[in-house]
Amino acid sequence: MLKDRKFDYLRHELMSHYTHKDQLGGLNQHQSIREKIHYLHNTLRSRYPFIHRMAIALYDPASDLVSTFVYSADDALQLENYQARLADCPSLLELLQKNQPRLVNDLSIFDSGDHYHTQVISQGGYRSSYTLPLFAEGVFLGFLFFNSRASGVFEERVLGEIDMTGHLIAFMLYAEQSKIKTLVATVRSAKEMGHHRDPETGGHLERMAHYSRMIARKLAKTHQFSDDFIQHIFLFSPLHDIGKLTIPDNILLKPDKLSEDEYRIMREHSRNGRDIIDRLLHNYGLGGIEYIELLRNIALYHHEAVDGSGYPEALKQAQIPVEARIVAVADVFDALTSHRPYKPAWSNEKAFAKLREMAGHKLDQECVDVFLSEVEEIERIQATFYENPYG
Repeated sequence: MLKDRKFDYLRHELMSHYTHKDQLGGLNQHQSIREKIHYLHNTLRSRYPFIHRMAIALYDPASDLVSTFVYSADDALQLENYQARLADCPSLLELLQKNQPRLVNDLSIFDSGDHYHTQVISQGGYRSSYTLPLFAEGVFLGFLFFNSRASGVFEERVLGEIDMTGHLIAFMLYAEQSKIKTLVATVRSAKEMGHHRDPETGGHLERMAHYSRMIARKLAKTHQFSDDFIQHIFLFSPLHDIGKLTIPDNILLKPDKLSEDEYRIMREHSRNGRDIIDRLLHNYGLGGIEYIELLRNIALYHHEAVDGSGYPEALKQAQIPVEARIVAVADVFDALTSHRPYKPAWSNEKAFAKLREMAGHKLDQECVDVFLSEVEEIERIQATFYENPYG
């Protein structure tokens, strides 16, 4: 009897140690940034139901663009596929310069504002906001927004918990972006250590990444691209030709037309690129990166042609993943307008004409059309990432 009592007591004591539930335990699961933001929003709303919206906008220092990324909200009216120069957003610029959050408990003071994002927030019925600049390891990542349809609800006790959530999100973003930067840095280091005199300069990679993002944003509504999908096209497009690491310099840099055997070797860079990515992901333990298939598709299929004449699998039209079709247009245009060992740089007008000629035959018609509709943006990207004729 005494033994039974002792056993029951010990069992009760043991059970009592497992009564607390970790409120953020769901973050331990393999989730996308979007899913984690939704999870954190729901956790906050269980305590503060007036927090109706959370949203992240990322900052690209090279172009000074602030772009919508992910959000969590309980309504259909959302701000997506939008970007603006930080220099044109004085209130956000002031936040960054002061490195301080901003509390606005009555958003009606901005009702007459002419910025698109201000108008959308107003139309959504939001009446107060709290905005945090996101930093991790001294790196500015973007802004985190909390919105409510009630005025005056962001009291000090609420802000303390929101601040902790903001810092957690900053480090989650930083960790995810660091994985991708590790891939890009590894590729560039391999080229330098291998003494590959690759004609694809850093400027080419920057320009085509921005062209790819521009095309994806223009296609977002018809293809229902999310902002994080677009962001990953931007991040992954510079890795499209990673397979050229395996191509000998005498072929890669040959100024004359390739022989049949040389062209066969050159074509292998697409499959080799996909294989290199898989090995890098395995060796660096980066399997958790979001949109892995998007990255693999860009490397493998960016030389496919919509008429089936491309490689490595002779895919046609919609068989080619849309991300590869987007990158193909960006890559071809910048290759045409850049100096190469085998040709001088073309003018924009000549390159535009060539794209029109290739549209519906080699390149995706829709991607070419939206690209050519943004001449002013193309010129801005070229001016931002300008190189002399020799890189």
